[in-house]
Amino acid sequence: MKFIVSSSSLLKNLSALSGVLNPSNTLPILDDFLFELKDGSLFITASDLETTMTVNIPLSKAEEDGSVTIPAKILIDTLKTFSDIPVTFNINKETLVVELSAGEGKYKLSGHKSEEFPQSPALENTTSIPIKSSVLVDAINMTVFAAGNDELRPVMSGVFCQLSPENITFVATDAHKLVRYTRTDASTPDAASFILPKKPLNQLRHILSGDDTDVNIEYTDTNILFTFENVRLICRLIDGKYPNYEAVIPTNNPNVLTTDRVLLLNSMRRVSIFSNQSTHQVRFKISGKELVLSAEDIDFANEAKERLTCSYEGDDIEIGFNSRFVLEMINNISTEQIRFEMSAPNRAGLILPVDNKNKDEDILMLVMPVMLNT
Repeated sequence: MKFIVSSSSLLKNLSALSGVLNPSNTLPILDDFLFELKDGSLFITASDLETTMTVNIPLSKAEEDGSVTIPAKILIDTLKTFSDIPVTFNINKETLVVELSAGEGKYKLSGHKSEEFPQSPALENTTSIPIKSSVLVDAINMTVFAAGNDELRPVMSGVFCQLSPENITFVATDAHKLVRYTRTDASTPDAASFILPKKPLNQLRHILSGDDTDVNIEYTDTNILFTFENVRLICRLIDGKYPNYEAVIPTNNPNVLTTDRVLLLNSMRRVSIFSNQSTHQVRFKISGKELVLSAEDIDFANEAKERLTCSYEGDDIEIGFNSRFVLEMINNISTEQIRFEMSAPNRAGLILPVDNKNKDEDILMLVMPVMLNT
């Protein structure tokens, strides 16, 4: 088994694949990449049993089809030291010794049997939908940060995807914050829903370009497959019923604050430095056309206060939020102005973009308040 490949092309593809690998694996074979040579093309696969990703690299020169697994770390570390040069791989099928020749250098490492590498699940009777990569990237960026990390509630550790003939909706929540992101320029003939795990979504976010590459999605009750360009990524869906998120979104919010997003973002960043490091509480005191942000950490006698002008309709209100949650949310909105809709200091507040230029997207963010220290 022998082939020649560009070092930079190989490194780029292996770096994309490396996001699938776990730092500590129960199976040593999962620390390897699976290399398969078929009909002049090189297929490289990485897996953690839950997520499997394969890239296809066309080769100018290849001899003898075959397969071997190669330790990922030593291979990537070696390729990083090369400039863009051709690298020749020569694999002995009997001993599984992998010889690399690049420029004046020769390197040897031990491969392993490809039969030990877990097989990618075969999908049958799938439902298929096309989606633009820009839509998928926006949906992931807008929601994945709000998903939970509680292993006892796995359904909330993923992103809920609802497909319908009218739109596609992505929802993520950890019970403290919630994001609902809807696109009306993407839809499916039949209604369906499933919960996507965070890890493959983060992987897709890093390797998908923001342009309009076509991504084909195929799914069954248990697995989902994303295919685009030279990449194929398959992962297991999270099993379970997603909570009724619509029930927690308040509908009657008479107190409406509109303000400049960047000014608020920068003020909150400064004020939150002085907040209690366990609650991260920042107090919003709104009256008339004035918003006062304040934070304090009594243990260290730290205190900060800033005034902002704003547009406000409603009764005077004082409400506390976890600054980390609010900062994450307004950092992911791109409009110049944002709107807070609130009803009472102990009820969830909504954060919405104002004058969104993209008429095909609808963004709603919800954040639970924190109890104010009197």
